[in-house]
Order: sequence, then C-alpha cells, then structure tokens
Amino acid sequence: MTTILVTGFGPFPGAPFNPTGPLVNRLARLRRPRFADVTIVPHIFQTSYEAVDRDLPKLIAKHKPDALLMFGFAPRAKTLRVETRARNALAFLPDVSGRSPRSNSIVIGGPVAMALPVETRRFLAAGRAARIPLVSSHNAGRYLCNFLCWRAAEAAARNGPRIASFVHVPPVTRFAHRPGKHPRLTFEDLSRAGGYFLAVTIAAARH
Repeated sequence: MTTILVTGFGPFPGAPFNPTGPLVNRLARLRRPRFADVTIVPHIFQTSYEAVDRDLPKLIAKHKPDALLMFGFAPRAKTLRVETRARNALAFLPDVSGRSPRSNSIVIGGPVAMALPVETRRFLAAGRAARIPLVSSHNAGRYLCNFLCWRAAEAAARNGPRIASFVHVPPVTRFAHRPGKHPRLTFEDLSRAGGYFLAVTIAAARH
C-alpha cells in the first residue's frame, strides 16, 4: 500500500479564498484504477507557522506517507510553479493568527537553502500532458509556503517521506475564458493538473 499526504492551505491575510483547500479535497475523492492500492491523506493547514510545526510532524508520524504532495497559493503568480528548493528566509509578515516571525531566518545559522526531493522532470511532463503551463522555480518566497517546503525538506532528510513536492497555484476562476480574452486558469483546469501531479507522485513513490 502506498500512502500520499496531500496538503493545502486555508485563507490568509490578503487571500480570503485559497483554491488549494478545495483542490486537496477534490484530489482526495479521485477514484481511478491506478489509485486502487493508494491511501490519499488530505490535510488543510491553517495558514500559520504554529500549525505547520504542530501538524506536519504528527501527520508524518501517524500516516508514515511515502510522499508529500503540497500545494500553496501565490496570488501574484501567472502560472503553476513546481518548487525545487526551500530558502532559509522569512518575511516579517503576519500569518492568519496575526503572528509574525521573530527572525528573518527559519534556522539561524543554517544553510541558505535546502533542495526538495521532487521529481521535477516528471512534474513538467505532467503539466504538458494536462495542457497546463507549468514552470520549475528556485524561489518559494518567504512566507508560509516556503516555511512548509523547509520543514518538508527537513523531514525528508530525517528518513521521512522520500518525495516532497510543492506546487504553487495562481489565482483561478470558476468560468472558462471568453474568446479573445487572456486565458486564465479555471478550477477545473487546476483539478485536472492536480490529478496528473498526483499520478506522478504515486508512480515515483512506488519506484
């Protein structure tokens, strides 16, 4: 049995709707023959540093996932981005609880960055298969998404999940774009891409 922990975030200051929560719930309900021997564990993090530090270790200890598939919302992004590393950097921005970091580093005196154990080529191929623009990124920002990437990379380095993938999601719309208008990702587009990303993650975890 293969276990995949799939996570998203709830709303946060400046983003009252976070599409990663509904996306994770959609992916948890997928039923496909290739997923028959797979346990999908969905989790929506409250967008706070405390929640990530509290919930991620508990989820890993309880479910012992073979892989993490994480999603985060990037309001200014134009396309989907698969992150390849976590930066040892934080912005002094409040989370949903109103708390801000006390330092601009996640680990004071730690490395500048940590690589995420992600199958980047497979993800980019999945984006092409889903007909959704997807790029690789070396900069996960300095907010909760980057913080989760760092904690996931740490967990993987401590004999945790062998694979830890993070995808940044741009704003989405519920409606298909009109002819002549600049195309914008719909939630159905995002869900289709997410299904491909999940399949890639499962295949990588099995091998």
